Parts: sequence; C-alpha cells; structure tokens
Amino acid sequence: MDRRVMFGGKLLPYTLLLPQFAIVVVFFYLPAGQAVWQSFLLQDAFGISTEFVWFENYRELFANPEYYRTMGTTAVFSVLVAFLSLACGLLLAVMADKQIKGAAIYKTMLIWPYAVAPAVAGVLWLFMFQPSLGMLAKVLRGWGVDWNPLLNGTHAMVLVVLAATWKQISYNFLFFLAGLAAIPKSVIEAAAIDGARPMRRFWTIIFPLLSPTAFFLLVVNIVYVFFDTFGIIDSVTGGGPAGNTVTMVFKVYYDGKLGSDLGGSAAQSVVLMVIVIALTAIQFRFVERKVQY
Repeated sequence: MDRRVMFGGKLLPYTLLLPQFAIVVVFFYLPAGQAVWQSFLLQDAFGISTEFVWFENYRELFANPEYYRTMGTTAVFSVLVAFLSLACGLLLAVMADKQIKGAAIYKTMLIWPYAVAPAVAGVLWLFMFQPSLGMLAKVLRGWGVDWNPLLNGTHAMVLVVLAATWKQISYNFLFFLAGLAAIPKSVIEAAAIDGARPMRRFWTIIFPLLSPTAFFLLVVNIVYVFFDTFGIIDSVTGGGPAGNTVTMVFKVYYDGKLGSDLGGSAAQSVVLMVIVIALTAIQFRFVERKVQY
C-alpha cells in the first residue's frame, strides 16, 4: 500500500522557501543593488560629501589602460586555474575510484585541502616557494631555475595559480568521485567485454556520463576563480610584483579600501558581476548543449 504524506496548507511551500529567499535577498540582491547605486556616486576621501555623477566612474574606468591589463591577467589566471583544477580533480577521482587497497584513506586525505581557508592555503604555498627559505624554491634553484616570485611577475603568477588550483582540486575531486560512483559498472564491464580499451571506455562512456557533473563544476570553478581567489592573491603576492598578479576582484579591494575610490571600486564590482553573469549565461546557452543527461 502506497502511503503518502499530504500537506494541505497552501502557505506551506512559500513558508519553506522563505528562509532561502531571505538569504538570497540579504546577501546578494541588497549588496548588488547597493554597489550599482554607489557606482553612480562620487565621494570624497573623508566621506563628508557625496555627488551623483551618472556614468563618470564607468567612463574613467574604461579609459584606464591599467584596467584592461587587469582584465587580461584575470582571463589568463581564470583559464589556468579552472582547467588545471578540473583536470587534476578528474584524474584523482578516476584513480581513487579503482579497487585499490586503502582507497578510503586516499579519498579522505584528498578531501582535506578543501577545509583550508584560501588565505591559509596561500601562505602555505608561499612558505614552500619562498625564494630564500622555501623547500621547493631550493629544489628549483638546484635545477638552475632562478626562482623569485617577489621580483619576477611570471613566477608570481605561477605561484598563485598553483595555490588556487590546489585549493579547488578537493572540491572537484569530491563531485567527480560521486559522479563516477553513480555510473553503472555493468555498462563499463560490457564495453570491456566488447574489447574497448581503458582510454576508449573513458572517453566514450565514462566522460559523457560525467558531463552533467563536469558542467556544474565548470560553472562553480569560474565563479570561484573570479571571487574566492582574493584571499590567495592578497596573502601570497598582494597583487605584485608591479601589478602582475592583480585580478579584477583584487583591484576592487585595492582601489576601494586602500585607494578610497568607493565609486570607482563599486563600478568595478558591477562590471565584474556582469562578466560573471554573462559567462554563466554563455555556458548554459552553448556548453550545456554538449551535456548528456
């Protein structure tokens, strides 16, 4: 006999949705609306007078060549971190999904880095690659690499990319591992019986069935790179050397907090929000077509 619990109250669905709706309004829509409004204002350094200047902050922003350099740095940084974190997470998940001794221990250890705060993760990598004291920096110097992220912009970018990638691998690994566990083993065994080699089984069976998980992680990783990597950049390089690791989210903080340009930083945050929303929409419009549900 099929027993179902029925709730007759018409207000119950709205009551259950109300807490989540309140969280979205308080922590997203209200701050976003405040940023949009503030981007049209010009405030002095002491916060005494405020003037409505329409689109003047946006005109100054897009007339600044330094901002386009920041956008290019953000593009390179986001592509590298998203690709490396997704690729490494998928590789580790495929390896951990095999029937190996002590697999539970490996899975637990691979999940741990996700619990580390971004700023702490940045400091850990900074210690390892510190030019004079870092263990890995000494290894690089032994190989003839003049490693110095404090003076070399390329080295600094490599360091923040590695730190941001390491921080996100555990998140991707966890979801990829769950996706692999949901794939029926009978399908993979049937392909093996038909003579398909491991690589062919992966690209023709496993990866297409993982495409919904991969698409979800692609969206999440893009958002992560644009927003959540601020703590890593701030703790590792502070945007240096010579602004080579300044990303859009770090520039919002630098101009607003340190430069006291509240209107300009608000305009930058609006542009950043529009870019992330546009990238997400493009992914849902074009990339999702490749997903096999």
